[in-house]
Amino acid sequence: MVKIDFGGVVEEVVTREEFSLEKAREALKDEVVAVLGYGVQGPAQSLNMRDNGINVIVGQWKGDPAAWDKAVADGWVPGKTLFDLEEAMDRGTIIQFLVSDAAQMITWPRLKSHLKEGDALYFSHGFSIVFGDRTGVIPPDNVDVIMVAPKGSGTSVRANFLAGAGINSSFAVHQDFTGRAAERATALGIAIGSGYLFPTTFEKEVHSDLTGERGILMGALAGVMEAQYNVLRKHGHSPSEAFNETVEELTQSLIRLVDKNGMDWMYANCSATAQRGALDWLPRFRDAVAPVFDDLYESVVSGEETRIVLETNSADDYKERLDAELKTMRESEMWQAGAAVRSLRPENWEG
Repeated sequence: MVKIDFGGVVEEVVTREEFSLEKAREALKDEVVAVLGYGVQGPAQSLNMRDNGINVIVGQWKGDPAAWDKAVADGWVPGKTLFDLEEAMDRGTIIQFLVSDAAQMITWPRLKSHLKEGDALYFSHGFSIVFGDRTGVIPPDNVDVIMVAPKGSGTSVRANFLAGAGINSSFAVHQDFTGRAAERATALGIAIGSGYLFPTTFEKEVHSDLTGERGILMGALAGVMEAQYNVLRKHGHSPSEAFNETVEELTQSLIRLVDKNGMDWMYANCSATAQRGALDWLPRFRDAVAPVFDDLYESVVSGEETRIVLETNSADDYKERLDAELKTMRESEMWQAGAAVRSLRPENWEG
């Protein structure tokens, strides 16, 4: 690992310079990586590893024709590199358990007997292990239990890889039976195309991930967008104006400046009026939402968020209720305005 100064706090991280792809290939040369689940992370991680020369196979339910057909369309060959879950586990030495959290709880009882001594059980989220008393996912003592958790969706993991970039990932070792668990995890992190790897624990990954998704990454972001849009509409601004000032300018301009050189650089490259107002209002927003984030973190650590996820996501009608919730969002005025605004971007013009 190399030491990097993160604003006065020194962390040890793994970069692709010190742990090269060639080194990862060497570490994994005798492994068969079985990726279970071709839904969110499965396609990206398996395709990236395949492109990087790692010996990869995919395990997927034949009872899910959409995912099975997608795997076939991506070049996985039934009977050669594409199998049902159990056979993939029998063939693999590293088992990437990338089905959904709820599906892990459901499938674990019939899959756990297919783990072999010395296998590595790999996760991209610590959920099932940390809350094993609720999920029932308790690995045997004779396997490695490791994690590489990309800090982005599967779509981003694949897109960044194809663009020659990478999504940063955390990694952790929960159980080291072989003495090679850390090497296996690091090699896999490089093989899936991570930008750099930073160490964590299964517990810390779960607590930060659940907080982030419910907070600034998705829940809080969507919530504050709705709040601002509604205020502007209430005061007579058109849907186009309200959406552009709330979402379009953020996603198409400002966030790209933050991404390039940081928040202060974005401020420095905006108007003086914007700078002054943003700096004045920043602490008010921070202090207003801090109690909400405290409540959120407590709900995550206590297991309440886990209870909600497992109960709702395993319900027979979950997919129907989810579709209804997303339909409500999609058909709201704000996001209908968003669809219209996106259609007017220059790249969508004809002629």
